[in-house]
Amino acid sequence: MSNQREKLFTEFPPVSTQEWMEKITADLKGADFQKKLVWRTNEGFDVNPFYREENIKGFSWLDNLPGQFPYVRSTRKNNIWYVRHEIDVKDFLEANQKALKLLERGVTSLGFHIPKNAISIENIATLLDGIEPDKVELNFKTCISRTVELAKVVVNYILSRNVDVMKCFGSIEFDPFRKILKKGQDFPDWVEQAAEMVQIAAPLPRFKAISITGNMFNDAGAYSYQELGYALSYGNQVLSALVEKGLNPTLTAKKIKFEFGVGSNYFMEIAKFRAARWLWAEIVNAYKPVCPNDCDNKAPDGTCRCAAKMNIHAITSKFNQTIYDPYVNMLRTQTESMSATIGAVDSLTVRPFDEAFETPTEFGERIAVNQQLLLKEESHFDKITDPSAGSYYIENLTFSLAQQAWKLFLETEETGFYQALKLGKVQDAIDASAQARAKALANRKEILLGTNQYPNFSESMAEKMQKSDDHSCGCSNGENTQLKKLNMTRLSDPFDTLRLATERSGKRPKVFMLTIGNLAMRSARSQFSSNFFGCAGYEIIDNLGFNTVQDGINAAREKNADIVVLCSSDDEYAALAPEAFELIKGGKEIFVVAGAPECMEELKAKGIEYFINVRSNVLETLRMFNTLLGIK
Repeated sequence: MSNQREKLFTEFPPVSTQEWMEKITADLKGADFQKKLVWRTNEGFDVNPFYREENIKGFSWLDNLPGQFPYVRSTRKNNIWYVRHEIDVKDFLEANQKALKLLERGVTSLGFHIPKNAISIENIATLLDGIEPDKVELNFKTCISRTVELAKVVVNYILSRNVDVMKCFGSIEFDPFRKILKKGQDFPDWVEQAAEMVQIAAPLPRFKAISITGNMFNDAGAYSYQELGYALSYGNQVLSALVEKGLNPTLTAKKIKFEFGVGSNYFMEIAKFRAARWLWAEIVNAYKPVCPNDCDNKAPDGTCRCAAKMNIHAITSKFNQTIYDPYVNMLRTQTESMSATIGAVDSLTVRPFDEAFETPTEFGERIAVNQQLLLKEESHFDKITDPSAGSYYIENLTFSLAQQAWKLFLETEETGFYQALKLGKVQDAIDASAQARAKALANRKEILLGTNQYPNFSESMAEKMQKSDDHSCGCSNGENTQLKKLNMTRLSDPFDTLRLATERSGKRPKVFMLTIGNLAMRSARSQFSSNFFGCAGYEIIDNLGFNTVQDGINAAREKNADIVVLCSSDDEYAALAPEAFELIKGGKEIFVVAGAPECMEELKAKGIEYFINVRSNVLETLRMFNTLLGIK
């Protein structure tokens, strides 16, 4: 064996893009390349089946390192993010004990939801007893009507601890438009209160005071470009209003924190965070914030490049969580966490897998924390910054997504984000996206495992359901809703409602698979039909196969079946389906044919009404069967 290093592949000549396309075209055998291999994203741009170096030429950030303007690769040189956990404070001593345990388990960021009528320096002191504000990221949230008061208390408490304020980091979350987005109620004093928040938090340079909650768009069903475009307009609305009011743009920009959701589109989410930092850096840079220090990151013209750093807190998606097969939520949040951390977010909250149907259990919360720790301690995601850099695919996604988000940003800026909210334009656009995604789910063009595909047939969840707690402060109860609000319905909710109705009815319809004829086709269609009806929580009775239709009908009636599904091949349906239908006619059973055979119209002419196939709207079809079976 040679001890000399050899250059590999030197004997192979370079292959041009044109040559690749000629080979692909030949392999397609006349099929349309665009229709067959090019993916049109929900974000409004095409994704090609392959990319080459030539596709990323001209991208301005490619020679930049992490921590360099415009921060596509990251705002910092490392990838150490804060592991955040949320605590809904009801008893301050109990919340303190829980926080201390979480810190022992690897949490490095705490989010406290403070009751609006319990804001005092004594309670904050109890809450933070044994917690060093210069060692842990601390985040506080309360009713917007009391956020200014909370900010004063928190700032005074931290200053009283005599710690280095440059080592204290966190946020007091003031969201100017949360009231509109969540409750449809205007908050006309937002500029004055936002300005006061910035000034109150000024003595703590690393504390954020304004929250741009883009995650609400995500939880309402927005596509990635909408979440990004609207969040940027949201942030710019706040920044421009405060600068116009006389606040220093450098200070103001440094007090803004963005919260983004993380969806299941793995690579798109990575690109979203990279594009977000880039676009926000350009927006802030346009205000020419002056650097007050002799800083290495100062631009040649004196502009503060640190002010252009976007601080991102990511939260795994609420929109795609499911009630049924809830352990799959762990898998979703794990891939979402991977997208967020590869995308170099500053902090991350992983929602517990059981949050959709109950107050998260200790087990659910522990798993949520451990999912992040797994990425750090076992997978070493914190040891490398921006591993996606140079990927032809992800770099193109970053650029394309940025283009679409910027287009939406400019459209929204024609009126300004605040006015767009009052006109309902933002809410309507996101609602349209959510409805499109719901339709795609109903038709299985979008998949949620355990919900509209591969359900757990024997699962029961009705008894586990608890009343939802959205941490509402209740300060607006009884007020009129003048404006549109976001619809925060989860994607799986229609399917969950359908299946819960089956459970609560006290009936569990039996679906009998009458498998006969061609082995491959009957097996495939039996599996399809089982998954189809399983989505409504029906009992599935599968079979290996019958020699005659009569045998199958007899067996179905022995099992007291409510629905009989004929599973065979298209060629055999012409004879088998009419025979089975005649034998069932007059009985209580509903007869269904699995598939869309060429003879469908002839079968319908003979009285056969019900067919299920890949083109069926699963949700509407199952609702129809529930109605037929007396389930409301």
